[in-house]
Amino acid sequence: MRDLINSYLKITASAVSSMSEIADDIKKAAELIIKSYKSGGKTLIFGNGGSAADAQHIATELVSKFRRVRSAVPAQALTTNTSLLTAIGNDFGFRDIFSRQVEACAQNSDVAVAISTSGNSENVIKAIQSARSRKIPVIGFTSQEGGKMKGICDVLICAPSNLTSHVQECHIIAAHIICEIVEKELFGDK
Repeated sequence: MRDLINSYLKITASAVSSMSEIADDIKKAAELIIKSYKSGGKTLIFGNGGSAADAQHIATELVSKFRRVRSAVPAQALTTNTSLLTAIGNDFGFRDIFSRQVEACAQNSDVAVAISTSGNSENVIKAIQSARSRKIPVIGFTSQEGGKMKGICDVLICAPSNLTSHVQECHIIAAHIICEIVEKELFGDK
């Protein structure tokens, strides 16, 4: 058991230490979110499964606080309204659960954050296309390969791994860094 634990931690540490290679993408993502907030926009975040949980986690850090007590900034996880998700899934299909919400909620000053560990989730891709058709910038979080998200996001944060668990760990680290930058740039060092 100890060998399994040490092996897992070693692989995680390797993926995390490789994140310095995507530092510019993390910075660009933070800049897009800051620009959106300075323009009166909000952050719309979506993904499936563990990525849905990450969407909620990121929205919470932005609305509540990350490290500083400060004014709330608007962020919405498009993964939380079960009545809406099941109605869209039933009436239109699972592939539309996020794109319908982007269509309904997105404004010109907003930014979309799309999370898919494979980069190929059909409902995430469709929501990205919906955001892009509305001229909403899209930040993508995915794996090392990028999948179908490659080339359709304004900024793509590719975790330096293709193993889902390690991709998700890198995603939350990148999101925490972005939250820290957003707080510092919008509210100062206090």
